[in-house]
Amino acid sequence: MNESYLNAVAEVATLAGDFAMTHYRESLDVVLKQDGSPVTVADRGAEQLARSWIEERFPDDGILGEEFGDIRPDAKRRWIIDPIDGTKSFIRRVPLWGTLIAVAEGDTVLAGCAYFPVIDEIVVAALGEGCFWNGAPCSVSSQNAITRSTVLVTDDRFPNTVNRASAWRTLASQADVVRTWGDCYGYLLVATGRADVMLDDIVAPWDAAALYPIVTEAGGVFTDWRGNPTPFGDDVIATNATLAASVRQILIPPSS
Repeated sequence: MNESYLNAVAEVATLAGDFAMTHYRESLDVVLKQDGSPVTVADRGAEQLARSWIEERFPDDGILGEEFGDIRPDAKRRWIIDPIDGTKSFIRRVPLWGTLIAVAEGDTVLAGCAYFPVIDEIVVAALGEGCFWNGAPCSVSSQNAITRSTVLVTDDRFPNTVNRASAWRTLASQADVVRTWGDCYGYLLVATGRADVMLDDIVAPWDAAALYPIVTEAGGVFTDWRGNPTPFGDDVIATNATLAASVRQILIPPSS
């Protein structure tokens, strides 16, 4: 069962990501949405292509996408689309963006894919089936010391929470390498063992759903900032398994 979803999320992510790639080096008109985030014809066209693919093959399923919202929200199964995760990177021609596709039943994500057209990398996972990076099994690192770790964050300003900014500074001060290789690219690095910790203070379901099985099937730990194992908690802490407890001890206050 999961193998078919593994192939499906990879196929639709590749289709949508390759479409976005055709616009990558163009000068695009950028529109700001209500939340202040940018959107382009590449985002919208890629999502429309993904939706058409899903509608043709899974007409009874729901679809939730960043650009065109929700259809059939009461369906047993739904597809979750982020056509370009990292649009701010995309419009500046920085290659650290990806296309994210997940398929879920309720809050259980069955499979997820993150496709990075510019750097020609794809990582895909399905529940109980493992995680695969460019077709080969992959896993998180075994690094067990924060002082030798590489920690990543999308945005280190943490505008909504002073306590998180302080906790981040504590973690960053202890780590060996600290970078803002953010958005979905950071989770790719954790799932493939090239980084050890990745954080996001604010995420939507389309940002996180595909990444949850990718990190967990690679042997990592993916929670919200309260320690709950979910991609639907509005924020994310992703780590390898050996650093999971010590990193969360720094980041999550005891009362959380």
